[in-house]
Amino acid sequence: MKENVVIIPTYKEKENIENIIRAVFKLPKEFHILVIDDNSPDGTADIVKKLMLEFPDRLHMIQRAGKLGLGTAYITGFKWAIENQYQYIFEMDADFSHNPEDLVRLHDACIQGADLAIGSRYVSGINVVNWPLERVLMSYFASIYVRMVTGMKVHDSTAGFVCYTNRVLSTIDLNDIRMKGYGFQIEMKFTTWKHGFRIKEVSIVFIDRQEGTSKMSGGIFSEALFGVVKMKWRSFFKKYHRNAA
Repeated sequence: MKENVVIIPTYKEKENIENIIRAVFKLPKEFHILVIDDNSPDGTADIVKKLMLEFPDRLHMIQRAGKLGLGTAYITGFKWAIENQYQYIFEMDADFSHNPEDLVRLHDACIQGADLAIGSRYVSGINVVNWPLERVLMSYFASIYVRMVTGMKVHDSTAGFVCYTNRVLSTIDLNDIRMKGYGFQIEMKFTTWKHGFRIKEVSIVFIDRQEGTSKMSGGIFSEALFGVVKMKWRSFFKKYHRNAA
């Protein structure tokens, strides 16, 4: 089985994509990268294609017809990673809001027994840099709201910097994940927790992007907030394979 693959969804990330790929490939542990590009009009995919000639065994890309949503991008990547037998599957943004060096810390957490390692902004205070105060508060209190509704003891349920083991993603019915935006992150963590897998939060510092344009919107958070109640309700009628803690 292959070891590590980092899934990076992209849409208009030409300012960041080459630098983030090179940063990951410079790490002391070997990581492969799968870029999921949603037909970026700025030439992001062309940059990746050139780099694939330089890194033919480590860099991969799936191009999609259009902007189909964060959740569906990751589901596509998860299925590809399972099919290609990767043991540890990571989610990471392209814009350096996630420090590539923290990939090693997430990997270590899974090596030490976690089934899902979360790069958490809130497990030790609020570790967010360069976000407007209202956005920090919206994100922070959204995670508190998720804990109250679900009972899941995760401090950063909307985190998009994570490492799943192959066992988790092979157990979850990926076709049954409903939410598409940042609610997808909540639903994946909740489903992992309901299956009884071990979750570890690793404290990170989140730094807002310096280049390119944020894809965040109020509608994304609305989907997450209202979707959580629907997700919790649906969970009462589903069966979960309980894994040993």
